[in-house]
Amino acid sequence: RVTGDYLLYLNPDCKIHPNAISIMIACLKSDSRLGMAGGLIQNSDGSEQIGCRRAVPTPWRSLVRVFHLSRLKNRFPHLFSDFNLHQQPLPEEPVEVEAISGACMLVSRTAYEDVGGLDENYFLHCEDLDWCMSFRKHNWKIMFVPDAKITHFQGACSRSRPLFVEWNKHKGMMRFYYKFFRHQYPLFLIWLVALGVWSRFGLLVCYFSGKRLLEHLKSLTWDAKPAALAVNERQN
Repeated sequence: RVTGDYLLYLNPDCKIHPNAISIMIACLKSDSRLGMAGGLIQNSDGSEQIGCRRAVPTPWRSLVRVFHLSRLKNRFPHLFSDFNLHQQPLPEEPVEVEAISGACMLVSRTAYEDVGGLDENYFLHCEDLDWCMSFRKHNWKIMFVPDAKITHFQGACSRSRPLFVEWNKHKGMMRFYYKFFRHQYPLFLIWLVALGVWSRFGLLVCYFSGKRLLEHLKSLTWDAKPAALAVNERQN
């Protein structure tokens, strides 16, 4: 049961900087229709983490990203912009965005009781995007608060089980597209996105498999060198 006025969803590999939570709470208190806030998610080197603030990755925006069409955004900014916003100038004040990172999400209890919790049918990834979509569908605003800083030391699971993570990430992406966009976009576009998603996963399988094979061959080579050296010493 939720008893506090605000709920904080925080990844265990995050470090909250001083006053970050109070800054986000102050932002949510400024308007009764603000339901969710996220801070500036940083990498360990202090750079802004990809996905910290973003637009919703609609099927069209996803195709723009897959085919690198964002290079045309200077001529057609509304048509070919990327959904990740980390390359845009950092705002000086809190701004409304379509989605924030699930690494740190502060939610008002009123909004939570209206929207409900996270969709537990996602195993890994995309549940934060799903939740942001649900908040916006219930007319709650989502705020990016740049003065609230959080460092996210991500990557431990991704490094140890990359294919497992990528499989569930791509599976989550397809669930997200089908749940929210199957009635808004032509079926052929959804199929095209699915083709792009699973083609990308196939390429990643080839990459990680090839990398593992090379590492295995390298270890065999290094193991063989001491044996060859021992044989040469006996012959001498």
